[in-house]
Amino acid sequence: MIVDVIDFIWVYLMSMFKFVGGPVLGAALGLKSWQTAIMTFSGMMTTVFIISYFGLKLREYYLSKRKKKGKKFTRQNRRFIQIWRSYGEFGVSFLTPVLFSPIVGTLMVTLLSNNRRKVITYMMISASFWAIALSFAFPLLKPLFQKIF
Repeated sequence: MIVDVIDFIWVYLMSMFKFVGGPVLGAALGLKSWQTAIMTFSGMMTTVFIISYFGLKLREYYLSKRKKKGKKFTRQNRRFIQIWRSYGEFGVSFLTPVLFSPIVGTLMVTLLSNNRRKVITYMMISASFWAIALSFAFPLLKPLFQKIF
């Protein structure tokens, strides 16, 4: 019983920092797919709520630092804006679990968007889709990886 709770906590914590790690770890620990999906979703959404809540303060800090530096067109800023223009708010939110970490993706959306409710809604849609998809896919791929390694 205690071992199961610790496994859930590990999957939850992993998903807070690197989303894809949650389903991989859940499959490696032998958790059921639906348990892994719930823990993965919960981990990412915890990060999203924390960053969305503090996002306005982070946004103000970021903008104040940017004005002080005077550099407006750095390589990082250009890449950041290019991703935002290409995919928009929903696209960045949808790609966050597989391309970015929940922290980076949520920061990106929060810094460029003023609507906290939209950010949370889009991230919730994305987290639920990817948590279910990856949590049910990785256990199916586990025998394949065992043959390779």
